[in-house]
Amino acid sequence: MLKTVHDDLQREVIFDFPPQRVVCLCPSLTETLFALGLAGRIIGRTSYCTHPAEHVQNVAIVGGTKDVDIDRVRALNPDLVIAEKEENQPQTVGTLAETLPVFVCNVTDYESALHAVTHLGNLTGRTERATTLVRDIRNAFTDVRPRATHRVAYLIWQNPYRAAGRDTYIHALLEKCGFDNVAAQLADRYPEISIETLRELAPAWVFLSSEPFPFDDAHLAKLAPQIPAARLIRVNGEMFAWYGSRMIPAAKYLQQLLAELDKTTNA
Repeated sequence: MLKTVHDDLQREVIFDFPPQRVVCLCPSLTETLFALGLAGRIIGRTSYCTHPAEHVQNVAIVGGTKDVDIDRVRALNPDLVIAEKEENQPQTVGTLAETLPVFVCNVTDYESALHAVTHLGNLTGRTERATTLVRDIRNAFTDVRPRATHRVAYLIWQNPYRAAGRDTYIHALLEKCGFDNVAAQLADRYPEISIETLRELAPAWVFLSSEPFPFDDAHLAKLAPQIPAARLIRVNGEMFAWYGSRMIPAAKYLQQLLAELDKTTNA
């Protein structure tokens, strides 16, 4: 039967329900679809949709999140395409929507991440499983209890350096951990940030994310002398930036990170 819904951009989407052929263009949402028990119905993904590895290896790749192969998606003849506002280009969504139903999620914080899980459940006939997953995520985060406030900068890119700023899911997780995100006062969601600005913002900690830029120990060693008042640490970008089903292991990771920072700070 046909179902009509409105996505997070208030676009009307009409599709065959429940969809049997789904293409997902966002890594976090792809992983969550599998967590909802939809293996076999996911027929297309991006090259960045790498989890769960044992399942996605059998799913067709339709390009990257920013350079989706429109013709490849159309050739798969999906019943529904799932996209995400930040991950996918507006032109991609618009072009695909000319011939295919495209539902766009818009994740900007903790609550909208949970809403995305609910959307996926409602879209695919997995409402009950999605409700259970949201409950499990909320329960997992009850153990994320900051014991101290840490001023932090979270770097996602270099040349130039860029930080996670306000109105981002990463910022929401930092806040949930009790961190004071110094980049939140800057103008953009992912502002370019100079070494001089980093020094002026005076973070106690600088987090170097493993994605989208893969910061390693060499990058840390190069940057550390330039901001000697801060402590630098490499962090798992997937645990900070992937939402949906990844939020359950992320809660445990964040709890352990908080304990580690508290221990180091008090040493």
